[in-house]
Amino acid sequence: MTQEELDALMNGDIEDIEDDSMSDEVDEEVATSFVEEEIKEGALPFPATDENKMVHQLDDVTKESEEKASEIFDIIDGISADMMEKEENISNVEQTLNHNVELFTKLSTKFPDVETFVTALEENKASLKDTALVLETLQNSGDAIMNAMDIMQYQDIHRQKIERVINVMRALSNYMNTLFEGKIEDEKRVSSATHIVGDKHDDIASTDDIEALLDQFGKK
Repeated sequence: MTQEELDALMNGDIEDIEDDSMSDEVDEEVATSFVEEEIKEGALPFPATDENKMVHQLDDVTKESEEKASEIFDIIDGISADMMEKEENISNVEQTLNHNVELFTKLSTKFPDVETFVTALEENKASLKDTALVLETLQNSGDAIMNAMDIMQYQDIHRQKIERVINVMRALSNYMNTLFEGKIEDEKRVSSATHIVGDKHDDIASTDDIEALLDQFGKK
């Protein structure tokens, strides 16, 4: 209770005190509404929930990033293995086509009037060219996959950088906690004083002061 409220009590202006009390309640509601609105708009810090804790989120990022990177490596490795297998198959087809070209070359030379040998020779030569293009594409794709895996290695470097930031943040947090650590537990501390001598705001009378003052007026 302020000095003005105490004077009003002594003068019998109880309604004014009630009005002021109501006004204080309204002001508190307005202030609470303002804080909630500021939090919604992002002007004030968000509450310290798991979704808003910085280190907590960074830990989730590094964990999920490592898991997804591992899945990507497994997929790329599987694709690379399949492509190497197809290269071997194409190489076998290429050998067969080379053998056919040699055979039909001899047959078309020995029997130039047989159109079938000449046609088969040209078809095998065309297939051999297509096979060479497919094999070259597979080899180039394999090289591209290897380059992609090398680039993915940077993800691990990024993870290590984030973990270093986390370690620094945790070290600073532990340092600040140690710096502000007290010998007395918070539950055992006395409540904070509402008024200290030398404060510039209006003096605040305690309940004992009010009762003693009322007793004095009652004796008069």
